[in-house]
Amino acid sequence: QVQLVESGGGSVQAGGSLRLSCEPSGYICTRICMGWFRQAPGKEREGVALIYTGGASSYADSVKGRFTISRGIARNRVTLEMNMLKPEDSGSYYCAADCYLGEGGCKIHTSPADFNLWGQGTQVTVSS
Repeated sequence: QVQLVESGGGSVQAGGSLRLSCEPSGYICTRICMGWFRQAPGKEREGVALIYTGGASSYADSVKGRFTISRGIARNRVTLEMNMLKPEDSGSYYCAADCYLGEGGCKIHTSPADFNLWGQGTQVTVSS
C-alpha cells in the first residue's frame, strides 16, 4: 500500500523558518491534490496549504504571505516552506493526498475527511 512519507519539522523560535516535505512511497495517480493539515492539542485539524497537479494552490488566511507550497513534477513530492513562524503555528502537521477531489475540490476549506491518504504526522514547535 502506498504511503505518504513526511520529513522536516522540528523546533524553532518565533520568526524562524522550517521546511516540510512529503512524497508518496509509490505511484498514486496522475492528477492529485496534495498538501498539509495541522492540528494543535484540543483543536480540530485544519488545512494549511494545498496544491493541485497543475500548480494551483490554496492557503489558510493565517499563513498567507508566510508559507509557500510547491510541488515537484517527479514522484509528486510536495514541499512546504514555512517562514516568519509564530507560536500559533505549533502543532502536528500531516501530509494528505487525494486523487478524486479534482482542481475545484483542492481548496483549503475542503474537509480532511475528503482526503483518502495521510502521512503519519510531524511535529512543529514554535517558541516565543
